Amino acid sequence: MKKIEAHKSKKAMALEPLADGSSNPSLHENPKQAVLPNQVVEASTSSSLGSLSQGDKEDCSSSTTIHSATSDDRFQARTFLKVTCFPEVLTCESFDVKLCLYSLLLKDLLFLDVELRKEKYMMVIQVLRVYLTEFYLKKKINEESYQKILLKQETDFDELQKQLNSRLQSTEAMGTQNSEYQTLDDLERKEREYSEHIIDNMEAFWKQTDEAQQFVLDQAKCSSAKARKIIMNLTDKMIVVEELLSESQDLQSMDIPERLFNWELMVKMVDSVKSRIEEESKCRFNAMSNILDHLTIKSSLSVRQKEDLLAELHKAFWEQVTHYKNECVRQAKDLIMKQLACRASKIEELKQGQENEQSYLLNKDLQVGDLHEFLQAYHELLEKQRQTQWNLEEVDNRESTEAVVDLHKELYVRSSHALEELVKELFLQNLPRITGLSLRDCELLKEEWQENLVLQLEKVGSYRQQHWKLFQEQMQQEKQLWAKEYALSAVMQKRLSEKHEKIIQGVLNQLGGLSEESTNYILRKHRLLLCSVLRRLSLRNVAMATLTHMRMSRKKNLLQELREQHVLQKSSSHCSDERQWQFQKTMESHILEEEEKLEEETQQTRSEFHHQFVTEIQEALQLMQQHVEQGIGQTLLQHARQEATKQSSEDREDLKERLTESAVESVYVTISGVNRVVQSYYQQIGKIMGDYEDKKLQQLKSLLERSENHRLKRKHEENEWTLKEKPNEGTLDISSAVPQRMLLQQKRFLAQFDMQQQARLKSLKQRILALHHLETEVENQLKQAEQDFITEVAGLARVPLPVHKQPLNRTTQSEISQSQHEGKSSKDAEKKVQHAVNAVF
Repeated sequence: MKKIEAHKSKKAMALEPLADGSSNPSLHENPKQAVLPNQVVEASTSSSLGSLSQGDKEDCSSSTTIHSATSDDRFQARTFLKVTCFPEVLTCESFDVKLCLYSLLLKDLLFLDVELRKEKYMMVIQVLRVYLTEFYLKKKINEESYQKILLKQETDFDELQKQLNSRLQSTEAMGTQNSEYQTLDDLERKEREYSEHIIDNMEAFWKQTDEAQQFVLDQAKCSSAKARKIIMNLTDKMIVVEELLSESQDLQSMDIPERLFNWELMVKMVDSVKSRIEEESKCRFNAMSNILDHLTIKSSLSVRQKEDLLAELHKAFWEQVTHYKNECVRQAKDLIMKQLACRASKIEELKQGQENEQSYLLNKDLQVGDLHEFLQAYHELLEKQRQTQWNLEEVDNRESTEAVVDLHKELYVRSSHALEELVKELFLQNLPRITGLSLRDCELLKEEWQENLVLQLEKVGSYRQQHWKLFQEQMQQEKQLWAKEYALSAVMQKRLSEKHEKIIQGVLNQLGGLSEESTNYILRKHRLLLCSVLRRLSLRNVAMATLTHMRMSRKKNLLQELREQHVLQKSSSHCSDERQWQFQKTMESHILEEEEKLEEETQQTRSEFHHQFVTEIQEALQLMQQHVEQGIGQTLLQHARQEATKQSSEDREDLKERLTESAVESVYVTISGVNRVVQSYYQQIGKIMGDYEDKKLQQLKSLLERSENHRLKRKHEENEWTLKEKPNEGTLDISSAVPQRMLLQQKRFLAQFDMQQQARLKSLKQRILALHHLETEVENQLKQAEQDFITEVAGLARVPLPVHKQPLNRTTQSEISQSQHEGKSSKDAEKKVQHAVNAVF
């Protein structure tokens, strides 16, 4: 607002040290309103502290400072100090404090995410280790294989973590060239890139976990039934892990804003002590100005002499306050450096003990039946250790704050004594010499000054209480906003969970034919992935709420200053005339207007971040859906193979038994003849499988190329859509801008979602048809090879085969029949896919 800029400009003029009375017109016009350096609120004897000038009254309805695009851009690009822990904030400039505290909150969220990810990785490795140990004890794998498999899994998960850390560090290194400072734009960009890297890592973790499970089972050479049971148990254990982590994350992320409020309270304590010397010096100066005015009226002192005395006193006070502030900053920094060095030593010692506790628990001999109890115990141990470290840091924060407060109090006592000596010198040395008053009269004047000072300090105390009350009200409002954010996040998670559980259940119902065991596995796998996605999105939602608060912090601070000025004005004046009363009403209306504008801009900012959040939700859920689709496809293939095998196994087994008996009894079968037939059969099988692998690789490459081309095309269409929408947004009426913009975004998201579903449906059709065709072709070739082998063995033994078991003649009619059968199967597959995907809608 123009009013605030003019207000600050006038304060800056008053803050300059004076060489003589003529250098500042305020000393000529109204000595009572002279002010001191770095003041927060103006002071005067006529209207107590913080009275508004006439210029303030005239401009109180302006809003060009709080709500200005130019000032918003400057705020986004303004650098503020990078801090790694709370005590460093105690020496920051007042403008930077709020941003620094919010940046610490974001660091805590990232730290929590990193710690929970480490915990999950360790739990997964421990679960695999337990199953490997069981295989080893049952002699399914030897010791060498056991060590190699375990080392490979640990190396793979460690490499996954290293890749993520490398990306996060690279993102952290980008931004402003000065590594000690950062901007709000930099912070928003980093948080966005952090989220992208973490989602990519989450997908990589899913794949790595599936590969690790399959690799372990392959090495152990388990039967299909045993493998399915083990995979089901592993999935259940992973669900337990995700549920434990989700519960812990929710509780700890809700505690993080509470830490923010505690930080603000401690900063307020330091600022309150730090500002006492400024307030006291202003009160001393104004009380002295009243005494000198009285002497000037009595003609004991000329105007020029009064101005000279005030100028000298103002300069001496300025130097003393400046010295006090500089000493506070210098000594506080030294003190905090010592405190942080001590904290680092404590944390290092604490972590060493915590690592020993973890090692003791991890090295225990466990069986598969003990896994659930182990996961619970390990999680509780890590949660307790994190809480211990946080408690240590909070205690250290309080101790650092108390130490800084004590330091400021000590420096305050010294500075207050120095100010007292300056006043004493003025009364007992300068005034008797200039005015000719007796020493007794000057002592009486000093007593009168002391009484006036007490009244001024009482007014300051009253103002501080009102200021503290406003601060507490603001804190309560902030807590309510955070509670609302968490409530909305909980509702979002519940709706997404219910929606996608309904979707997957509908897909499975539409597909049909799956066994209960297969259906349960798909449902549990889906639940595991969904829990992982929702946990990540929940933390991201808190980070976006923090960024919203950061972006609006400048305007909130300016509005808070307006409220404080208004309260101060009401407490210092009693609306004795119509003009003063009208001014109060005008200012109240202006504050309400600014509150409404602030709320509207906050909603717009939330809408902007919500758009980004929805995009990230879609990306994460799409990755999850693709992973689930792959699982369903594999389950369908396994089910189809089992059904096909079940239908023909009995008849073929009977034929093989009869053929074997006849061949053994036949005098025509020789060893060389059997070896020749068997060798030919193995060669044919090897050729079929080699051709199958080559064709499958070619199909996968082709599908990947199509998928990438489609992704690029879709991204290009989304960018074109965005460019088309921007001109339309500018033409919207201001009063309806927010709801209409949100409606446009909703329509756009629905259209994009429909396009993505259609594209995914098309891709899924192609994938199923291609795999079905290839699997059918291989199965037919293998059956044909087996039938040829049986025919040749029957020929050697001169045993007639049943007519319906003879190999198929490769005639045109047979090919037509096979083609019709494959076409029917393809159509059936398409119908199944279509019905399953329709369940999504």
